Amino acid sequence: MSANPRLIVAGSSSSVPRPDRACSSYLIEDGESSVVFDLGSGSLANLRRYVDYDRVGAIVISHMHADHFLDLIPLRYALCYGSRQRKAKLPIYLPPGGLATLKRLVSAFADEGGEFLTDVFTLDEYDPSRPLALDGAKLRFAPTAHFVPAFAIRWQRNGASLTYSADTAPDANVTALARGCDLFLCEATLRLDEREIGPRGHSSGLEAAEMARDAGVERLVLTHYGEESTAADLDVVARTRYAGPIVVADDHAVFSL
Repeated sequence: MSANPRLIVAGSSSSVPRPDRACSSYLIEDGESSVVFDLGSGSLANLRRYVDYDRVGAIVISHMHADHFLDLIPLRYALCYGSRQRKAKLPIYLPPGGLATLKRLVSAFADEGGEFLTDVFTLDEYDPSRPLALDGAKLRFAPTAHFVPAFAIRWQRNGASLTYSADTAPDANVTALARGCDLFLCEATLRLDEREIGPRGHSSGLEAAEMARDAGVERLVLTHYGEESTAADLDVVARTRYAGPIVVADDHAVFSL
């Protein structure tokens, strides 16, 4: 592992994966621990380039949409049948209500024997109103504006900090959580001319930049976008609202914290 904290993008797509790209997943490692935020479709294979399944410290799921957690299933098979053995079960932290959702999903595999999830995972639901301590890091949460309960996550350790927006429309809770952080990893699902009908649940690159500006973050990384998004939808328009460094995430991108 790296001696300095870094963010590695294991999946940067929105719910429809871009060709050769995975859905949402982000690894934070600092030489002593590794935590993964979300494990969306296709991301486990990318994640294994940097930390294999026997060395992941913990996984934290922002919300229970499939493009953010579905690779827990192939991860389970890896832990059961793969050649790499863990000394202890892998901690999975789910949002409130997430355990019931996950159990309903895996009920389809009831005839496989054993306890499909708890044979290899320790499953807990975090309390978003309280900090979560993980291997010396502190995680804090904030509810986002999305179609199901979802939570932005702020990671902080030894003065380094990162905030992950999860899925959200522009929201003051997310802005407050991100205030002053070193890196703001924010979704940019909507193209510049795209509008959501009814209750909102996503942001555009321009709106992500406005949250970054209002939060006073050091850097903005745009993520969770589709194959039709162009620079005009992402960093070009974001620069009209935020003066700091802006990068568009891609799978396997690495950022120092």
